[in-house]
Amino acid sequence: MRGAILLFSQVRYVNKAFWRNPASAFFTFAFPLMFLVIFTSLLGKFTVHLTGHDVTSATYYVAAMAAFAVISACYTNIATTVTFQRDLGVLKRTRGTPMPGSVYLGARVLHALLVAVVLVIITAAFGRCFYHADIPTGLTLARFLVMLAVGAGTFSALGFAITAVIPNADASPAIVNASILPLLFLSGIFIPLGTNSPAWIRWIARIFPVQHFASGMLAGFIGTHFSWTDVAIVAAWGVAGLLLAVRFFSWEPRT
Repeated sequence: MRGAILLFSQVRYVNKAFWRNPASAFFTFAFPLMFLVIFTSLLGKFTVHLTGHDVTSATYYVAAMAAFAVISACYTNIATTVTFQRDLGVLKRTRGTPMPGSVYLGARVLHALLVAVVLVIITAAFGRCFYHADIPTGLTLARFLVMLAVGAGTFSALGFAITAVIPNADASPAIVNASILPLLFLSGIFIPLGTNSPAWIRWIARIFPVQHFASGMLAGFIGTHFSWTDVAIVAAWGVAGLLLAVRFFSWEPRT
């Protein structure tokens, strides 16, 4: 019970700190919507041919931007914020308090999940209101939520893991974006990938979790074939990220 109370209190603290940085909070919520408007405006209306299913470009991008929102909230934000707090000595001071380190890290993950859920709801509502995009219901919605939860945990773990290779806070945005931005293009989030896409792109995409997460989110959102293999691969990356974070995560600033 005491651990749950500490966790809840820490989640509240992390949430307050998040909203007290309005610039960061604004762009966290604005980026998915901004990219949704940009891609649908630049590329126009067209039909995306998925396995056994054809959807409008607006519906496709609503689902894709929902996946991007989860990655941004759980991977990018955690990696960047934790690195800055490490360099400022916040993590070191936190480690010296009676609060267990697992509570601090768990609160970060829970807050990232909450932000991700809110982002997905806002993105879906925005797409529904302005682009008449379809919204998942029933079994499709259940599968969508499963992939969302697994993906949020995985990208949070990977966000903690990558802090081990970030030397300082100034390098954090560059390294984090360099590690995720190419995969967003290669995995069909920013640009739909068809069967005529180069084989090497599809081969690289299948190695990393972004493509499998995007496929699961699209399937859960749109109603195409849902593969539990995608869930398993994303979860495996989450376990790997957790093990790396446990082994190499540092509470003290790099010297």
